[in-house]
Amino acid sequence: MKKGFKGFRAQWFVLLALVALLASGCAACRVKPDETAAPAAAAAPAVAETMPVTEQAMGPGYGVAAVDESAAADQAAAAAQVATLERIHFGFDRFDLSAEAQAILANNATWIKANPAAKVQIEGHCDERGSDEYNLALGERRALAAKNYLVSLGVPADRLSVISYGEERPLDPARTEAAYALNRRAEFVTR
Repeated sequence: MKKGFKGFRAQWFVLLALVALLASGCAACRVKPDETAAPAAAAAPAVAETMPVTEQAMGPGYGVAAVDESAAADQAAAAAQVATLERIHFGFDRFDLSAEAQAILANNATWIKANPAAKVQIEGHCDERGSDEYNLALGERRALAAKNYLVSLGVPADRLSVISYGEERPLDPARTEAAYALNRRAEFVTR
């Protein structure tokens, strides 16, 4: 008897997973503008076509598509945070900014100033060589160097925060010089 119940639960789980997958990515589930709608409603289709929808299945004949406004707001915020801010890299055991890093930071500063609502967290990272304490301190010095340079370019300091992850979040976990070079970096995350 228990064996049948577990199989029944597994079938429901698979069914629910498929429904969730279809509901989140179904292109046919988008709200289409009603061509017979009043002129006031005709102004909204451009927004409604881009907003995700959820189906409210309340029984037979109730398959109504509704605009999920909170998901649309999350989607718009995520679109604004697309990787427009580039990471910079550092030399071994260094936190000074190379000419290449300064050029990247100048581009990042332009984007930050053009998006006044964006707050940016600067994450300092290191390769795995050195103690945990040393790498956390070096990651912080790297993040602060990037922040100070952005501030010197006119970015308000109150829109920037720093955090150090030391060696905790490598881009490449390999133990090669190329991997170490990738991991010595500062990342810029918009919030």
